[in-house]
Amino acid sequence: MNVARLARRTGGAVALAGCMVLAGLGTPAFADPPGNNGTIKIDNVAFDDLPNNEPHVGCTFQVDFYGYDEGDFDATVTFRLHPPTGDREVLLTDTVFIGEDDNSGGGSAAGLDASETYRLDFGDIEPHPKQGFHVKLTINAEGSQGADVKHKVFWVEGCPPKPSPTPTEKPTVKPTEKPTEKPTEKPTEKPEAVPTAVPAGTDGSSGGGSAAGLLGLALTGSGAVAGTAMFVRRRFLHDS
Repeated sequence: MNVARLARRTGGAVALAGCMVLAGLGTPAFADPPGNNGTIKIDNVAFDDLPNNEPHVGCTFQVDFYGYDEGDFDATVTFRLHPPTGDREVLLTDTVFIGEDDNSGGGSAAGLDASETYRLDFGDIEPHPKQGFHVKLTINAEGSQGADVKHKVFWVEGCPPKPSPTPTEKPTVKPTEKPTEKPTEKPTEKPEAVPTAVPAGTDGSSGGGSAAGLLGLALTGSGAVAGTAMFVRRRFLHDS
């Protein structure tokens, strides 16, 4: 009887183990459990696969993705300035594929899904005198059920200021000399000819006279002078 009881217990244990094995084979979805499974880390140089977060990095750094689910999934990456060196202005956005394998390995080096290298441009923004630029990273990961957001806040330092553009010298334009205009000479007006002849047909009553009229007057005067001289001679002879 004891042997029969032992046999029944042994058979039950074997059957339970077999069910557990079958259950594991029949439900591979357990490898990608629902939820926001992934982890992100900020990595400074020299870059490695260790899941250690480094909150103070130089201008060039990496973002590491661990433990995300397998599938056609991308993560949207957004970097923003964060107080006290900015008021959440967007510096950069990017998209990273994170679904290469399942979430096995979790947040360990074995669970690394992707690494991306970044260098941010801070333009003319004034850094903190000791810490540099305060940056907030936001990750929105596809495939997550429920909340899909991860955040990291870190400092970026040692970035040289953006050089001021060299002003382009505007070439000096020599003014075009306006040619001196030669004054236009006014043509000399030819004086009108003064008539030397008296127009024909003008009588003496109008203050002028024709050539014939003037000749007549001359002859009349000459006759009067001659007549007077003859009268004086005759008188002189008579008296003597």
